[in-house]
Amino acid sequence: MSLPAQLADTLSRGIDALGLSLSDDQQRLLLNYVELLVKWNQAYNLTAIRDPHEMVTRHLLDSLAVLPFVEQGDTLDVGTGAGIPGIILAVSRPQQSFTLLDSNGKKTRFVRQARRELGLDNVEVVHGRVEQYRKAPSQIICRAFASLSDMLALMTPIMTDNTRLLAMKAASTEEELATLPAQWQGHHHTLTVPGLDEPRTLVVVNKA
Repeated sequence: MSLPAQLADTLSRGIDALGLSLSDDQQRLLLNYVELLVKWNQAYNLTAIRDPHEMVTRHLLDSLAVLPFVEQGDTLDVGTGAGIPGIILAVSRPQQSFTLLDSNGKKTRFVRQARRELGLDNVEVVHGRVEQYRKAPSQIICRAFASLSDMLALMTPIMTDNTRLLAMKAASTEEELATLPAQWQGHHHTLTVPGLDEPRTLVVVNKA
């Protein structure tokens, strides 16, 4: 089996295991994204993961595992890096708008290029810091880069009473949830990522 076929098979099996339904075209776009990531990673340090097989598991399937919890509405991916999970979610939900925000210029250049090459009209890329961002989205998603309390302190200015924060975390979050300020309420979902024998948790937080 050739390398591309192996990757396609891993992705397809993973999508089935997650109980999701993505078309052949959507799966092809996701694999094209991995190819772009591999290519750009040779010149720019976009992700520490170099192996395409690992990218399928740790980037594509890891992001797709949260898809059932992503509601409709405009979505802001804070600290998107190389477009994770924003690009993957945007491919999966072509009718939904996603804004991908990051303060790293070389990473947002890559994400803009990926947006063009993949034809993602539902994606807007913003180079900047969340502290400078002014629009209030329906929901915010991120691969957690800090404690929940620290993240909420940063994002409170753009969170309305109805905004949801979806924080993708690698470890248990019960202690963090127990220490949330009184105005916030949250709950966690344990995720199983096909092919990944590591804990994954999604924390959903909104105003109490």
